[in-house]
Amino acid sequence: MKKFALAAKSLVIYNNSVLLVKRTNDNPQAPGIWELPGGRLELGEDPFEGLKREIREETNIEVDILYPLTVRHFTRKDNLIVTLIIFLSKAKSSDIKLSYEHEAFAWEPLATVKEKLNPWFHEEVDAFNKLQLEKHL
Repeated sequence: MKKFALAAKSLVIYNNSVLLVKRTNDNPQAPGIWELPGGRLELGEDPFEGLKREIREETNIEVDILYPLTVRHFTRKDNLIVTLIIFLSKAKSSDIKLSYEHEAFAWEPLATVKEKLNPWFHEEVDAFNKLQLEKHL
């Protein structure tokens, strides 16, 4: 039997910077990478509400979700099949308090965010730039 999960992450913007979170080094999936906040949704959970919940749990901030940016489908090393929706969101504050899942955070300027962000998420930064979404923030 195949296992499936729906997940949501977000390119969270505050003052022209992107929120990045660094996974702990003991995380079984991609340890130590700089990524976008978010995670797996609960069965039947609305993706917008689930994303807000995940960001709140991981960073203790509230966000306004603006637009979906991309949808990805992939299979993890443990054979879990994941559909991941990545949204664009605006943070209501920059006062981060990390959960145990991450060991660091950074507010990276949009112009240089790809230098720190794991390359797997560069597609979302490129979509943001191509669509010129900064004018909607």
